[in-house]
Amino acid sequence: MADRQPSGKRYPREVRERAVSLVFSAMESSGERHGHVTRIARQLDIGPETLRKWVHQAEIDRGVRPGVSTEENKRIKELERENFELRRANEILKTASAFFARELDPRPTR
Repeated sequence: MADRQPSGKRYPREVRERAVSLVFSAMESSGERHGHVTRIARQLDIGPETLRKWVHQAEIDRGVRPGVSTEENKRIKELERENFELRRANEILKTASAFFARELDPRPTR
């Protein structure tokens, strides 16, 4: 089995793409959907559930199965990150605004 990479991803993209391609080819040639994932996962020394998830996501990405595509998921994560940063910046600006409002207030403090 492959060693863990620092990113937490265990398999290179090329291995995932090749494994999924083999599953699709096997399904296409036999006309059956069942049994191919486990057999191919065993041949490639990949966990069957891992390969099953890759195939599932590839079907979503191809539009064969409903769900959030990889590109949509990436965009959602980018927007969530941007939203977080904007909220953080907004809080900083509110705090700075309140500070300067107190500094510029001509009324004496009690």
